[in-house]
Amino acid sequence: MDCIRVLGMAFSARHGVHSWEKSAPQRFEVDVELERDLSTAAVSDRLEDTVNYGSIVAVVRSVMEGEPVNLLEHLAGSIAGRVGELATGSRVTVRVRKPGAPLEVPFRTVEIELVREAQE
Repeated sequence: MDCIRVLGMAFSARHGVHSWEKSAPQRFEVDVELERDLSTAAVSDRLEDTVNYGSIVAVVRSVMEGEPVNLLEHLAGSIAGRVGELATGSRVTVRVRKPGAPLEVPFRTVEIELVREAQE
């Protein structure tokens, strides 16, 4: 299967379980992958025959910069659902990372990955 990827989108947002996480912006990173047949676009060279990655970015931005939520799982689910509306018939993978999660040990990042089938 072919794939469109938008990787490493970075946002300053206010998501988390603790009240202080909702009051001070933190760094989040998001990856989105769409598995779908891109053979028509590969031949036609027409934007209408693919999924515009600018539209993917706009969806992710609206979720990440929107109303604060508690869980990374919720963010990933919201993004997957909305991207799926743009890309029916695709397999959507969303990864949301929070490098500054409130943990008491050294770590690189916390990441949630959701995979969904976008229904037609």
